[in-house]
Amino acid sequence: MWISVILQADAHRAEALSEALMEHGALSVSIDDADAGTEAEKPQFGEPGMSPASLWDHSRVIALFDTDTDLATALATASAAAGLDVVPPFTVEEVAEQNWVQLTQSQFDPIRITDRLWIVPSWHESPDASAINLVLDPGMAFGTGSHPTTRLCLEWLTTEIQPGVSVLDYGCGSGILAIAAARLGAGEVTGVDIDEKAVETAADNAANNDVSLRLQVSAKPLEGTFQRVVANILTNPLKMLAPLLAARVAPGGKLALSGVLEAQAEDVIAAYAPYITLRVGATHEGWVRLEGDRPEQAVS
Repeated sequence: MWISVILQADAHRAEALSEALMEHGALSVSIDDADAGTEAEKPQFGEPGMSPASLWDHSRVIALFDTDTDLATALATASAAAGLDVVPPFTVEEVAEQNWVQLTQSQFDPIRITDRLWIVPSWHESPDASAINLVLDPGMAFGTGSHPTTRLCLEWLTTEIQPGVSVLDYGCGSGILAIAAARLGAGEVTGVDIDEKAVETAADNAANNDVSLRLQVSAKPLEGTFQRVVANILTNPLKMLAPLLAARVAPGGKLALSGVLEAQAEDVIAAYAPYITLRVGATHEGWVRLEGDRPEQAVS
């Protein structure tokens, strides 16, 4: 059993209070939006290329303590260290000990992408042994198959991968799209990500699925062209990457982009217009998949 203490704080004091609580007995501390789930909820994390947002005006500092902690002393000392005259308003809840591994696993079931393709956590039996079953557990890198943008890209791969085609997955995260392409019959598959840890995760996931990927961090120059290029990132990075990604599509090749909200689609289409013509290929829960084709080179 542990004790969870939830304190109210503003954006100017939340971080200082969080640090002070850790220094005065808290086992862990997190900060979230006290207005979450209401009309006043404030998005915290912007996209690359945008100025970072400040902490929430109405923040909630959640600290976990052992049950034998002198809470009154710990809270008073931490509040004073954070420059507060009094302890902020707070509530206390008991947190029962649980099998956290079992609880986490229970939240992830197999995901049907199409009749042909499933995403299956390693602790589950496959619902359809005759389908292509990607073994993928939730982890630090983005991409478990549950997000609409990932699903949109996976659906595209199931229709656009022919045996032996070369594939580029730019912003590969967990490697789910690259692994799916390989399992669907692609030839050489390359995955690129800005995060070295994501590249390591993708390599582990590829090994678990018995496929071979060529993986690299985006700081390394990317050469060559590919018959299929897919990128599931965010709108601003996709716009900035337009020259690079369009140049990687081979003549006669195809491009698919996701991580784009419906309201952002025209901006992305405009960013790629000088290089390749995009269209909305599919939508799901407010997200879109943009698709484009590079014509075969004219024969002189």
